[in-house]
Amino acid sequence: MTAHTRAGWRKGLVVGAAVLGVMSIAACERKGGRPGSDTGDIRVGLYASLTGDGASFGQSSREGGELAVREINAAGGLLGGRKIDLLVEDDQSRPPDASNAATKLITQDQVVALIGEVASSRSLAVAPVAQRYHVPMITPASTNEAVTKAGDYIFRVCFTDQFQGEALSKFAYTDLHVRRAAVLKDITQDYSVGLTASIQQHFTALGGTVLEPVSYSGGDADFKAVLTAIRRERPDVIFDTGYYQEAAVIVRQARELGMTMPILGGDGWVGNSLANGREALNNTYISNHYSGDNPDPIVQTFVRDYRQVYGHDPDSLAALSYDAVKVLADAITRAGSTDGPKVRDAIATADVVGVTGHLKMNAQRNVVKPAVIQAVTYANGKMALVYKTTINPDAE
Repeated sequence: MTAHTRAGWRKGLVVGAAVLGVMSIAACERKGGRPGSDTGDIRVGLYASLTGDGASFGQSSREGGELAVREINAAGGLLGGRKIDLLVEDDQSRPPDASNAATKLITQDQVVALIGEVASSRSLAVAPVAQRYHVPMITPASTNEAVTKAGDYIFRVCFTDQFQGEALSKFAYTDLHVRRAAVLKDITQDYSVGLTASIQQHFTALGGTVLEPVSYSGGDADFKAVLTAIRRERPDVIFDTGYYQEAAVIVRQARELGMTMPILGGDGWVGNSLANGREALNNTYISNHYSGDNPDPIVQTFVRDYRQVYGHDPDSLAALSYDAVKVLADAITRAGSTDGPKVRDAIATADVVGVTGHLKMNAQRNVVKPAVIQAVTYANGKMALVYKTTINPDAE
């Protein structure tokens, strides 16, 4: 190959690459519009546990987010008629896969913002990625306090574990009149570890006694040994701070051992397979983000529309994902742009009336709102969540 031929070959490569680059950019803009552009659909990424041990969480999150997008697009979209294109990735309930899914959504799909996750451990895996690329992220339901501390592009529309632990402690101490508490925690989940610490702090501050927490690992199927050890300590209440899969087994095995005391859990109990606890679920309670029984028109309209689209009632995780998309849409509208820093600044000043409450961001990028306490009941082959009371933050 002569020098002239080599030069021509190199020039051809450069020109070819440039043409391909232009074609790629043009295709991107035709399909969805890049971050900060003013044309095309507005791409938003949602990463969720559609498969794996948290699949109930992910399915609810996707449905709630899709319903919000459907309503926004039907009403004319954003920024002069641009529709939201919701791109969904399955993180298979694993933190590393959540990080990979978010990286793909940002670098390949070029989304302008992220919605996700429910589980705090998976949100903590993604937060540094969103922060690095300056892509705003709104988690619907990750309650561990560390999540929004990961950076100023990370927000949440749910209460924190610090408040959730306070709400559960107040209900147990004041309404159930219990004084001696045992705690089961899943040491593999940041959510459970954080909620346990909050319960220890708040229940003790009220005057109660908290026994040394008993640890287990997500996926465990036999809890009779640890429950027998707890029974010997004679607690009059048990807090299980893990997720719904293990909670169903724990309550059933506790009742089999003759442990009739109340068992309380957090919002991590919200999941389809909790019903596997069957009659053992009676005399159990959870803290939650909203109640579908709330007569507020905004709640009842959401429940009605969700039923029409999906054929079943929404849970709190669907409601939170719906609210997260609505907060993002409001921010994009007020920013007048899909540019990451501008959208971030607009989310930071969010003040939206949502299905799950008043969504007003504080300086820590969290919303401050009440928790509801619900009794879990099981009768005639059906599980139900029955509203008991509302616990407000001290500031309210």
